[in-house]
Amino acid sequence: MDYTPDAGTITMFSTSWCGYCRRLKKQLDAKGIGYTEINIEEVEGTAALVESLNGGNQTVPTVLFPDGSAATNPSVSDVMARIAS
Repeated sequence: MDYTPDAGTITMFSTSWCGYCRRLKKQLDAKGIGYTEINIEEVEGTAALVESLNGGNQTVPTVLFPDGSAATNPSVSDVMARIAS
């Protein structure tokens, strides 16, 4: 499945217990940045996708950008800069 987000938005892979994920969601909401959240513990195949992006680790939040690139635990300013370009 293709999880690449639409222009101006991101796809965020997370877990329900991840504090860094909750923080990033709060910051995205405050800045009005759209995102699709996918819980890697609930959506089959996404944990393996996150591992492939993070050297074998299930590190969250892992963010996918419209250009197909990814970032692990990015700051909201990093997200803003990357979706603006």
